Amino acid sequence: AGVSLKGRDIMSAPLCFVSILLALMAGSRATDYNLPFMEYLDNGNLVHLKWGFDNVQGNITFQLTVNTTGWVGFGFSPRGDMDDADIVMGGLESNGSYFADYYSIGEKMPEKDEEQSYNLLSVTENDGQTIMTFQRPIETCDKKDFHITSIKLIYAYGATDNIKYHGTFRGTKEVNLLNYMPKTVPPDARYLSITVPSNKTYYHCKVMKLQDLPTKHHIYQIEPEIEHQEVVHHMLLYHCPSFVKEPYDKPCYMGEIGDACFGVVASWAVGGRAYELPENTGIPIGGTQSGTYYRLEIHYNNPQKKEGIIDSSGLRLYYTDKLRQHDVGILTTGVFPVSHMMYDIPPKAAEFHSYGICNTSFFHFHPQLVDPIPDLQVFSVLLHTHLAGRKVRVGHFRKGKQIDFLGVNENYDFDMQETVNLGSIKTIKPDDEIIVECIYNTSNRTQSTMMGLSTSDEMCLAFLFYYPAINITSCTSRPNTTLLSTTSTTLCVKITASKKICFNNFCYHCSTTHRFTDMALSGT
Repeated sequence: AGVSLKGRDIMSAPLCFVSILLALMAGSRATDYNLPFMEYLDNGNLVHLKWGFDNVQGNITFQLTVNTTGWVGFGFSPRGDMDDADIVMGGLESNGSYFADYYSIGEKMPEKDEEQSYNLLSVTENDGQTIMTFQRPIETCDKKDFHITSIKLIYAYGATDNIKYHGTFRGTKEVNLLNYMPKTVPPDARYLSITVPSNKTYYHCKVMKLQDLPTKHHIYQIEPEIEHQEVVHHMLLYHCPSFVKEPYDKPCYMGEIGDACFGVVASWAVGGRAYELPENTGIPIGGTQSGTYYRLEIHYNNPQKKEGIIDSSGLRLYYTDKLRQHDVGILTTGVFPVSHMMYDIPPKAAEFHSYGICNTSFFHFHPQLVDPIPDLQVFSVLLHTHLAGRKVRVGHFRKGKQIDFLGVNENYDFDMQETVNLGSIKTIKPDDEIIVECIYNTSNRTQSTMMGLSTSDEMCLAFLFYYPAINITSCTSRPNTTLLSTTSTTLCVKITASKKICFNNFCYHCSTTHRFTDMALSGT
């Protein structure tokens, strides 16, 4: 069964924007034991990728099948274009196969990489298709090769074996190659539609009850229904605390009681598609929560001030009464996202670092939690900043020492946000700390950037997907700006890809020093 939540809004003004999404690449499991994963990279199903790997320190094997008998290309890109792309191109011509490792530094013909890190295993042509199988180490020693993580895949091909400009025969898709999860869709899925009436608004919220379910159910899949892709920028469904007992249909963040609904249940934002939870997990609804209210928030971004747009986008939630093993919770961590703070990112900054801290020792003081608090098993993470964000890192600390990362994106793209499966379960124990580091670039800005909801503001958030669910929805911090100074003290919180850290409860932000002592904790 399913629930479809739809919004309708008429817009005639420029809109503010905060983007929070839940998205996972959809696909199905292939039959090749050595290449168990598959994904179509284009909408027309003309470019088909299969892949497999032995372990995250070993080799990864690809098989690219393209509907052409000309050259084919495949690669990795930080932004989905040709700039700084790691590419292989090859094919089969009359005198045999050709194949090479290339590196692109702009919108021009790629250059052959001095170090050839890819190994061609085979290339054949069959029924008008080119099938190219090749292999490379997951992490090479070549600085021009990408370390394989969740990154944008690019492809291109031509009608002949003369490698030249691809024209429209190219595309990009973001796939988490090492933590891929195939999608399964039950054939008998049903859904219920709920319509949000027309309103002129920036953020529109409808507080409502979902379908009355007398027994507990699990949401297992979330699918967006987008009518106007050019203006719909995010949709969020929150569950509300028990004191929210009345429905309403109004603009968001105007001081209404529903503004307290912040337990994320489902979401979509620009770049996102359908999201399916792991087979042993589900988001609980119904049963003892049948009386719970939910807040549907739809945000539109209309910088061109187009008038007369009527939108009917929404979220379709698939649920089942066949309960899965674990109840899923989503924990918001990072810098407190809602209220404006006297904490600005300066203009003309190539790298500005912000930090948010979640100290789970505070969970012991929450009135709705009973000791002992269970270990939280984190399986996915969603990283979020706005337009100035360039990198996001989520450090995991125990007894004052960093033990792991819960998420790292060194090539953050505002328009390509998705939930990333971690590949292995990360255990957060009571008293652990989670530090979210965001790195911004404001080189092209002449004004300071505030922390807030607007697209032109900034955020620093990481949404942790975990089980078993507890009654904590948010664990964020705010910088204590009373300690602002103009000193150049270099005390810092620094989380790097090499997992080196200097940490003494201070952070250094472009010649200002802030101590993080104010932490916000909320639950249901």
